[in-house]
Amino acid sequence: MALSELYTKYNRVWIPDEEHVWKSAEILRDFKPGDDTLQLQLEDGTEMLYSLDTSSPQLPHLRNPDILVGENDLTALSYLHEPAVLHNLKVRFVESKIIYTYCGIILVAVNPYKQLHIYGDAVIHAYSGQNMGDMDPHIFAVAEEAYKQMARNNKNQSIIVSGESGAGKTVSARYAMRYFAMVSKSGSKTHVEDKVLASNPITEAIGNAKTTRNDNSSRFGKYTEISFDRRYQIIGANMRTYLLEKSRVVSQSESERNYHIFYQMCACADQPEFKSLRLLRADEFRYTSMGGETAIEGVDDRKDMEETCRTFSLLGLSEDFQAGVFKVLAGILHLGNVEIRNVGSDRSSISSSDPHMAAFCDLLGVSPDGVTRWLCHRRFVMVAETVVKPVTSKRAVNARDALAKQIYAHLFDCVIQKINAALQVPGKQHSFIGVLDIYGFETFDVNSFEQFCINYANEKLQQQFNLHVFKLEQEEYMKEDIPWTLIDFYDNQPVIDLIEAKMGILDLLDEECLFPQGTDQNWLQKLYNYLADNPLFEKPRMSNEAFIIQHFADKVEYQCWGFLEKNRDMLYEELIDTMRTSKFPLLANFFLEEESGGVGSRGIKVRPARPGVKPTNKNLRTTVGEKFRSSLYLLMETLNATTPHYVRCIKPNDEKMPFEYDSKRVVQQLRACGVLETIHISAQSYPSRWTYIEFYSRYSILMSQQEVVLTDKKQTCRTVLQRLIQDSNQYKFGRTKIFFRAGQVAYLEKLRLDRLRGACVTIQKHVRGWRHRRTFLRMREAAIILQQYVRGQRRIRKSVTAAALKQGWAVVVIQRYWRGYLTRQIYRIVRSSTIIIQAFTRGWIARKRYKKMVEVQKALILQKYARAWLARRRFQTLRRLVHNVQLSYRCQQLRKKLEDQGKENRGLLERLTSLAGVHAQGLDKLHGLEAQLGKSATEKASLEEREKKSKEDAAKTIAQLQQEKDRFIVEKQDLEKKLADTATEMKDSFDQIKTTLKEDLEREERLRKIAENNLELQKEDHEKEVEVLREENRRLKEERVRLQRQTEEGAQVNTDLQDQVIQLTKHVKVIPELRKDLHNLQTQRDDLDRRMKGQSEEAIAKMSVITRQLLGGVMEEEVISRLTSDGPDQIYEAGDLLTAFDGLQKATRVLERKQKEQKEVSDSQMEGLTFKVEHLQNENNQLQKLFQEKMSVNDSIGQEVTRLNQENMVIPELKQTVSELQRHKQELEDQLEEQARGMTEKIEEMSKKLQMNVEEEASQRRLLEQQVEREKEEVERKVEELEEVLRRQKNTETEAKTRFTQEASRLTAENMDFEEQLDMKDRLIRKLQNKMKSLQTSEKANQTPAPTIPKEYLGMLEYKREDEPKLIQYIILDLKPRGVVVNMIPNMAAQLLFMCVRHADYLNDGAKLKSLMNAIISGVKKVITDHQADFELLSFWLSNMYHMLNCLKQYSGEEEFMKQNSPRQNKNCLQNFDLSEHRQIFSDLAIRIYHHFISVMEKTLTPMIVPGMLEHESLQGISSMKPTGFRKRSSSIYEDQEVYTISSLLQQLSLYHSTMSQHGMEEGLVRQAVKQTFFLVGAATLNNILLRKDMCSCRKGMQIRCNISYLEEWLKEKDLVQGTSAMETLKPLCQAAWLLQVNKTTDDDAKEIIEQCSELNTVQIVKILNSYTPIDDFEKRVAPSFVRKVQGLLQDREGGSSQLMLDTQYRFQVTFPFTPSSQALELLQLPSSLRLGFITRV
Repeated sequence: MALSELYTKYNRVWIPDEEHVWKSAEILRDFKPGDDTLQLQLEDGTEMLYSLDTSSPQLPHLRNPDILVGENDLTALSYLHEPAVLHNLKVRFVESKIIYTYCGIILVAVNPYKQLHIYGDAVIHAYSGQNMGDMDPHIFAVAEEAYKQMARNNKNQSIIVSGESGAGKTVSARYAMRYFAMVSKSGSKTHVEDKVLASNPITEAIGNAKTTRNDNSSRFGKYTEISFDRRYQIIGANMRTYLLEKSRVVSQSESERNYHIFYQMCACADQPEFKSLRLLRADEFRYTSMGGETAIEGVDDRKDMEETCRTFSLLGLSEDFQAGVFKVLAGILHLGNVEIRNVGSDRSSISSSDPHMAAFCDLLGVSPDGVTRWLCHRRFVMVAETVVKPVTSKRAVNARDALAKQIYAHLFDCVIQKINAALQVPGKQHSFIGVLDIYGFETFDVNSFEQFCINYANEKLQQQFNLHVFKLEQEEYMKEDIPWTLIDFYDNQPVIDLIEAKMGILDLLDEECLFPQGTDQNWLQKLYNYLADNPLFEKPRMSNEAFIIQHFADKVEYQCWGFLEKNRDMLYEELIDTMRTSKFPLLANFFLEEESGGVGSRGIKVRPARPGVKPTNKNLRTTVGEKFRSSLYLLMETLNATTPHYVRCIKPNDEKMPFEYDSKRVVQQLRACGVLETIHISAQSYPSRWTYIEFYSRYSILMSQQEVVLTDKKQTCRTVLQRLIQDSNQYKFGRTKIFFRAGQVAYLEKLRLDRLRGACVTIQKHVRGWRHRRTFLRMREAAIILQQYVRGQRRIRKSVTAAALKQGWAVVVIQRYWRGYLTRQIYRIVRSSTIIIQAFTRGWIARKRYKKMVEVQKALILQKYARAWLARRRFQTLRRLVHNVQLSYRCQQLRKKLEDQGKENRGLLERLTSLAGVHAQGLDKLHGLEAQLGKSATEKASLEEREKKSKEDAAKTIAQLQQEKDRFIVEKQDLEKKLADTATEMKDSFDQIKTTLKEDLEREERLRKIAENNLELQKEDHEKEVEVLREENRRLKEERVRLQRQTEEGAQVNTDLQDQVIQLTKHVKVIPELRKDLHNLQTQRDDLDRRMKGQSEEAIAKMSVITRQLLGGVMEEEVISRLTSDGPDQIYEAGDLLTAFDGLQKATRVLERKQKEQKEVSDSQMEGLTFKVEHLQNENNQLQKLFQEKMSVNDSIGQEVTRLNQENMVIPELKQTVSELQRHKQELEDQLEEQARGMTEKIEEMSKKLQMNVEEEASQRRLLEQQVEREKEEVERKVEELEEVLRRQKNTETEAKTRFTQEASRLTAENMDFEEQLDMKDRLIRKLQNKMKSLQTSEKANQTPAPTIPKEYLGMLEYKREDEPKLIQYIILDLKPRGVVVNMIPNMAAQLLFMCVRHADYLNDGAKLKSLMNAIISGVKKVITDHQADFELLSFWLSNMYHMLNCLKQYSGEEEFMKQNSPRQNKNCLQNFDLSEHRQIFSDLAIRIYHHFISVMEKTLTPMIVPGMLEHESLQGISSMKPTGFRKRSSSIYEDQEVYTISSLLQQLSLYHSTMSQHGMEEGLVRQAVKQTFFLVGAATLNNILLRKDMCSCRKGMQIRCNISYLEEWLKEKDLVQGTSAMETLKPLCQAAWLLQVNKTTDDDAKEIIEQCSELNTVQIVKILNSYTPIDDFEKRVAPSFVRKVQGLLQDREGGSSQLMLDTQYRFQVTFPFTPSSQALELLQLPSSLRLGFITRV
């Protein structure tokens, strides 16, 4: 596409402007070929017509899209021209506050005139090891590139720093040297890197001065060679200086100063070491007061003098030399104050009493007369004679000033030589990096010899720069296989020839200097004559005292006055001879005959391209121009032999205002320093270069669907580009990049923006259409509804009359009444039906609930008896099983006790003694039991007394009842008498009350019947109570029989157990077989249980099937299922209610019948199973008998001991039996008391009722008396029965007591027999032991080793003192984490070492303990030192040292560490030595290992952090690449570098975590390590964001947040969220990512930023805001006003750091919390793989 086609509407251009150099305008109308004007609109809104030449229209420069503005590299701009460069620098400097910008291979540095936080050590570490272009432009990036290329290519490097005075050259060179000193620290004790840095204050003091443009301007050129050895560590340095401005010593312009050193000395004049120099104030010396100002604002000369002296000492310069330097400098100041007076018109003189002359001569040791004479006179050597002639005062002053300049120049060279000597360190130089700090192109109102030499040097440097840029361009094209075409660029060789060629300016100047009478005017006239035809040389129109040279940067007019004098730089020979005779050696050495090689003889030996001009005789000296040309040749040869790197310093304004940008001043410097020339060379060919990946990512939006799906992205880019740009000459395809001509990237950006704008328009179109359609449909629907109502109203009004309304109303009334009638009828029918249904339903539900309750009650009763039977059966089975287990266990215990008794005779004796004591105690207990039985007999007697008393009470009650009966008879007789007396009276009234008597009789008859019923009910109750008492009596009898049976069974079991124990020792070999049999029996029992369970399930299934068969033909399947499930809430249909009820009754009967049958079957099965169990029990008994028969008879001693133990075990069982009998007895007594009490209460109630009946019914008294007598007889009979029961129980208890007494007597006799037998066996044991001891020696070799006897260990390891080195070698030095450690338990090494420590403490061997501890510490230190980079070994020993420290605490015996110990661990504590000091040593060692451990992790993680967290796209498509500049093509970048992702980072973290976990590292220590690594990740990522403008975008913020979430998920997966505070360390990074994403426009946004970004300091927030870079045109940059607003709000924030970077070397304090171990040391086994056979467990 032609460039003219881009001049369309809305595009912007640059037009010239007098004030701002260039200003922007927007095209209002498309440009067409042939147009003579271009319609534009300026940024202020004014419109203008830009005139064009129709013949060859020079269209204005196009402006780059906003997306490309502010790029790190100017070569990344689509349009490369002067206004684009100027605007890009302005945006970065003013808006983003960024001072560094790349321009191809040049680093453009704009002086901010303000201290910035971008030069700290953290920034140096951030740039160290980074590839060029990965980080934001910086002087450190250039220094790193030079250092890396030197190390990689073994080629010397140079950094060329140039610029105007005040542009910051010195500071830039100083930072470059500081970077080299920081990243290449030498391990020697010379600290040569510190000396290199220390040379800067000295050279600045004697070579820098204040000028109108700069307060610290370098008035000389300096080339510093920093030497490196083969390890690329600094071993020395060497400086070469060029063209010192000597004239400044004797003259300064207004507002300027002399060199700093003079003012520093004057500021310290009152100090003792400067008293002898007779110094005055600076404004009292002529040489320091000529500029008018003697002080610099913000500069403390006194403090700077202290720094100068300190650096003199640091460089190793002696105090005598320092004093000599200060003497010379003071002498120069005094020499300037020497007053020279005129004596006549041609003479001059100096007063002999001049104090300054005296001070000068005293300080420098010269003759006052000689100095005075030769300042005012001059000697002329003629052919025949020598003439001394006086000179005028003017010439005398010139001689004085010349002498001062010459002395200062010699002093300057001497100091530089001393510095070079101090910077030379023994060792061979392998390579070097040179830093050239040289003046830039200068043009002033008056330009003289100094400006001529400076511009000449810049012409040479520019030529070298052009050739280097041209060479790099050619290499780039050849590397990408693109055809190379010659580029037309400016070649300044003609200007160089004009200056240095034969008969050039310098030749003519040197020629004129040879003539004693030569003048500046004569030399200028020669220039006019010889160089008039040269197009680069001009004569001014209005002056005959100047000439003009067309330099590469601009035309410069030079005034010829002073050229010859400055070029000659001559000093009278007489003054030189006077100086040579000085008694001050330093001064005398200045003026000795100069040997060959002079200045710059040190360093690289390079042969000049052309020989210098040789003087014709001895008296003719080399001119300044010739010296400068020779040194310049040497410099150029040196630079050509190195790889140059360029730094161009720019001065943004002349007022030294911070971040103020003067476009005029900047563009002048850009033209002068070669930046625009670089742009010109790049723009000639293909300036814009994109990799295929970048192009695909950026312009995939312009691809069609078919092009996007292609797998070959390179071919896709080719296809798309050929479609978009038809002219193939506008781009070229390289191997890895696409090359574009100027403007093509802007055209692609325009197409991309048009496509995005079209997509936005389409989206907006559809959204707006949808909104309008929705609004229209709503309005249309509302209109239709309104129309319906309006039309309906109109229709009603037209069609409805009065008659129609009446008829309609009548119809409505009729309908209302009729509908009401129908509704009421239906309601009545439904209500009646509902009531009927409810009645039947509720009845059915009630009957069903009642039946269910009955079934449940019966089921509960069945379950109660069944569960009781099962429990008894389970208990019997369990008891038999327990007996079997006890049998086997007792066999084992017997065997163990026999073995122990065979080995430990004394223990057996003690045990026999204890058994005898126990036996005695058993006898005592038996006596106690007998006493208890006597007590119980007494209690029984008391019970009998109570029973007698109750009988007496009953007899008394009967007697009372008899008395009441007699009383009743007497009363009856009295009543009969009264009846006879009143019979006559009652006969008269009989007829009247006859009816009343009949009614009374009827009433009495009813009462009688009621009484009879009550008696019947009471009789039934008494019968039930009697039945209960009988049942209870029967149960007591059964319980008595069961107790007797249990007693008999206990006796039988005791007998059986005694017999079994006798035979147990004979059948030890059959125990495994018996265990198998027992296991088989258990399996058979489980099978029987499963069979029973299965049969039960089959029975239940059969019941369900029978129910279904019974009801299947009557009801539906659904109803049957509900019946079988017995749901209580089922409601059936009305028609099936009765049928369902009948069916349910049938099913119930069937189920009851089946249940009975199933119960019978299950009972039979249970009987069969019981029989089988009894059969199995019989088999078990038979097996036990076999087991008893096969036992060996050889262990008779064990039999007797076991029998004795068994008998002692029977005693508790007998005690238990007695306690059970007593408990049963107590229960029987309680029951009898309750029954007697109940009977008494019932008798009393009956008596009361009888009495009431007698009183109420006189006619029934006889009947009641008879009934009372019968009840009395029954009660007496019951009482007799109870007495019989008590009598039988008493007999039973007496029998039990008798049997118990007999059994106790028998056991006592047997125990006595056992004691006699034990005594006999004891004697037999002693005999057998003696025999065994005699046979052990003879049979030891032939017998197989007996089974080892378990030994109780103390948890210690014993070793010999001489085996200590082997112990350390095997456990510490030779132990590898990947070797035998894999099969060991974690921290075993520490446990083994601690067990050795415990043994030394146990032996109370202090020397052994101390030696062992020292050996352990030394061994671990040696391992750590030898394997500092082995992460697994560091992790292993960190875990073990931490465990060792915990062991020393846990077993120290201190209470605070013993709280969680087991009793055995407390017993194993150290006893003799306090190892608290060693605990501190082990703690320090663990801290040291921890720091090595963290350093190894950081070294591995550091290369992964930035690629994984920032550069890798974990969210695909979220970022959009932007074009990169030349720096991305830096030769320092490897093409095959490994690509790291966030997954790589997480995998490495997981590897670290698994390694730490495998080595058993304590969880708290793991959390501390994770926290430290997360801090590194957050700090390194944030530092990169702060140093990389391309990372400050909204999309990158989203990417960072996503990666942080991955890290958080990893923490959750490893269960490290709680307790690590790892996420807290990522807070600054989280807030930075949030800051990139949040809106940055309004005041509320600013306040929100202040509130949310609490972890970021002011410098970091402002840096991120200034660096924010939109990726698309739709994003906006952060306005400078918003940044200032945020800065204003941040001023109120208190405290906080002002550092830009986070310190990635920061370490959190590590702690080792005490964590006790539960490992029992006595159970620890020695691994055979450790080869520790020389160690013995104790």
